[in-house]
Amino acid sequence: MATIEAGTVFMLRDGHTTAGAITLTPDAEEGMWTDEELVEPSIFANKLTVAREYGGQNLGERLVDWAGDRAGARWLRLHAWTTNEGLQWYYLAQGFTHVRTVNEGTAINGGPRVSGWLAQRKARLTTDYGFTDRTPPERLRFAA
Repeated sequence: MATIEAGTVFMLRDGHTTAGAITLTPDAEEGMWTDEELVEPSIFANKLTVAREYGGQNLGERLVDWAGDRAGARWLRLHAWTTNEGLQWYYLAQGFTHVRTVNEGTAINGGPRVSGWLAQRKARLTTDYGFTDRTPPERLRFAA
């Protein structure tokens, strides 16, 4: 609920049905990214979901493209569970590059996170997502 109340959840709607959603934030999770990386303009995708009945329509890819376009930053960054190899391969197929894996007890900057598979790709402008963006500009108040 906190991410919804903070206005960082963006939903892809098909009529009254939520087909997919992505959560974006300008804030990195503690212990995951280095101070040098955090200086670079970045947006972080924390959650990406697509309803099963919309599977196979590339909605996840299109939401990631939309996020990169709307980021107003140099990098679109994320982390995934270290054990979720299927999701890691998915993000690699979407053009992300694996940065590093933070294992339990090796959090950077003293952060509390125990583990994470980190990836990034350059935020790029895309105009054809296959859906109409009706997001009010103020919803992306963290964009440059």
